[in-house]
Amino acid sequence: MSSKKLNRRERIEEIVLERGAISVGALAEILDVSTQTIRRDIDDLCDGDTLRRQHGRVEIDPKKLNTPFDQRAGTNLAGKRDIGEAAAELVPDGATVFISIGSTPLAVARAMRRRKDLTVITNNLSAAMALSEEVSNRIIIPGGELRLPDRDILGDEVLELFSRYRADISIFGAAGVAEDGALLEFHVAEVRAREQIRENSRLSMLVVDSTKFGRAAPAVGESLLDIDHVIVDRRPTPAFDSLLDQLNGRLLLAERD
Repeated sequence: MSSKKLNRRERIEEIVLERGAISVGALAEILDVSTQTIRRDIDDLCDGDTLRRQHGRVEIDPKKLNTPFDQRAGTNLAGKRDIGEAAAELVPDGATVFISIGSTPLAVARAMRRRKDLTVITNNLSAAMALSEEVSNRIIIPGGELRLPDRDILGDEVLELFSRYRADISIFGAAGVAEDGALLEFHVAEVRAREQIRENSRLSMLVVDSTKFGRAAPAVGESLLDIDHVIVDRRPTPAFDSLLDQLNGRLLLAERD
C-alpha cells in the first residue's frame, strides 16, 4: 500500500473516531478525493473491528463505543472517591492545574474543592463547575461545542487553549490500559488533548480505577510508563504486575482499609 493511501486511511479513522459518524461525501470533501476513492478505503477499513459502513456513511462500530458518562460516573464510586482524595493531596494551594475529561478526573476536581487560589485549565465542564465553588480559583475553559452527555469539549479549540499555558500538574484519565502499557481512548481527539496537557505540565498524574486495566478502546496514546504519578484505587489483575513493577515507586494505591 502506498504511503499516500495509508495516510489517507489513517486520517479517515481519525475523523470517524473524533465525530462518531460521517458521510462518504463529507469525507471526500475533507480529503479532496472522489467518493469512489473514499468508498474503496471504507470497504477495506470496515474489514476490521472498529468501523462499519451504514447507509452512505461510516461510523464507529457500536461495540467500540464508550458507555454514557453518567453510567461511568456512577460506577466504582468508592474507588474513584479514594483516587480523588489521594490525587488532591498532591495538589497545593496556588497551583496551576490541567484537568482532562472523564469521571475519575471529575472525582479529583471534587476532592480539590478545599484548595484555594488554583488556576484550572480544563475542557471538563463538570470539573470546572465543581471547582467554581471556591471563588479564589481562576478557571479557564475552551470555546467550542459542548459534547453531550459527557459535558466536555474536544477539538482544535481545546488543543489551542492547552498549548498556550504551562501547568504545574496535569490530571487525566484513560478509557483503558493495555497490557503493554498503552493508554487507550475512544477518540483520537481525546488522545491529542491528553498528550498536549502532559507535554505542557511539569508533573503528570494519571488517575484511573483498576477496571480500566485490560479494557479495550481503539485510539492509542502514550505509555503508562511515561507518567510521573499513576494513582489507582487498587492493584489490578496479576497480568499487569510486570508492567506496574516498572513504575519504580510512581504507583500509588488509593484504596482505604
